[in-house]
Amino acid sequence: MAAKDLDIEQIASYLHLNVEQVSKLVERGKLPGRRVGGQWRFSEAEIHHWLEEKIGLSDAEGLGEVQKWLDRLPESPHESSDRFEHLLPLSCIAVPLHAKTRGSVIREMCELAASSGYLWDTSAMAEAVQAREDLHPTALENGVALLHPRRPQTSILGESIVALGITSHTINFGNRTGRATDIFFLICSMDDRTHLQILAKLSRLVHEDELMDKMRQAGSAQEVRELILEAEANWENQAT
Repeated sequence: MAAKDLDIEQIASYLHLNVEQVSKLVERGKLPGRRVGGQWRFSEAEIHHWLEEKIGLSDAEGLGEVQKWLDRLPESPHESSDRFEHLLPLSCIAVPLHAKTRGSVIREMCELAASSGYLWDTSAMAEAVQAREDLHPTALENGVALLHPRRPQTSILGESIVALGITSHTINFGNRTGRATDIFFLICSMDDRTHLQILAKLSRLVHEDELMDKMRQAGSAQEVRELILEAEANWENQAT
């Protein structure tokens, strides 16, 4: 998928901000942009990664506000449900995940996602995920990693899908503080908006330390899935 360049009016519309707000953000170095012929230009890919970082830096309360903002982003022709009930089928959960190395985690997680029938080329997805990890590891300080390719892999996906693997042992997955990882999510999305929606929901999920502990202690994929769906239902009830 080729990324586009946007002018300041387009990025303001995309982010639901006015032109003055965008100008202040980019001039203060808080929004990635560059001058071309005296005019600000914005790479759609760089804006996407800026949004990823914004999600990653939000706390549990802030993620609720981020989610409302993401809901306003332009829809995509590939748009699909962002509910875990649809995104995370039982076949895409491994408890335990038997991988023992960083590379085997990526390969086995892609194979898990392929069991849904919606990922058609595990090698291509694994290569894209590895490239993203080499650029910036997705392992968090709480022992969870949110694997994903740098850009949506629309050509090898039929639907957006999430896979989950929990190892019985921790693996050094590149966290910069040295914390090893034992819970691995893989996000395979059809478009940027859905990817950011899923990433925000997963970020909110992994902020719940008690839930992460319960998932580590779970004895089956079914039990883990029920814990996640219960958490999602609780969010929805709190929102009404």
